[in-house]
Amino acid sequence: MVVSQVALRESLPADRRLLIAEVFHSIQGEAATVGWPTVFIRLTGCPLRCRYCDTAYAFSGGQWREFADLLEETASHGVRHVCVTGGEPLAQRNCTGLLTALCDAGYEVSLETSGAYDISVVDTRVRRIVDLKTPASGEMHRNRLDNLALLTPHDQLKFVICDRSDFDWMKAMLVEYTPQQRCEVLVSPSWGELEPGRLADWLLADQLPVRFQLQLHKVLWGDVPGR
Repeated sequence: MVVSQVALRESLPADRRLLIAEVFHSIQGEAATVGWPTVFIRLTGCPLRCRYCDTAYAFSGGQWREFADLLEETASHGVRHVCVTGGEPLAQRNCTGLLTALCDAGYEVSLETSGAYDISVVDTRVRRIVDLKTPASGEMHRNRLDNLALLTPHDQLKFVICDRSDFDWMKAMLVEYTPQQRCEVLVSPSWGELEPGRLADWLLADQLPVRFQLQLHKVLWGDVPGR
């Protein structure tokens, strides 16, 4: 007998389950652990609609899964790095419990979040990678700017730049909030929209204290879901 998703959800412990879009094993393409084999746990759902989003397939659907099941699948890949992502993972309240469970299991855990939710609720062992939304994303109004004061040297702040206006806005944010004094700041071009060399030239010309990055997984495999 096929059990419906609704019935399955009701059968699971309320604080030990999450709606999961996908779990996959790949190369980390961004941030501090770039290049490391990593298990990605992608949660379903996101209240944002960034115009360049490459994971719209995770807005809905997915399967309800228990923490124990997710930990078992993660262990099967034999890695030490785990990235919890979305969608917007913190949109699911139980995400914080999974993050803590992964840390307790000994993994090096990172969280990719838009920063639209309070990051203070996240286990301090987790590296929080906050993607501050630029004007061209269409979701700048979602930025929870109080999060910037919560960043630590263990975390990273990320800007995806679509055009020169985004770049100038980022510079203004660096002056006003000085996040670069709290953590490493990452800057990347919007894939297929801004030529990477142009962004690199702007960074060099303005001598900004930020780290340029490309999405390594897209360099390797293109814009393919689950890679």
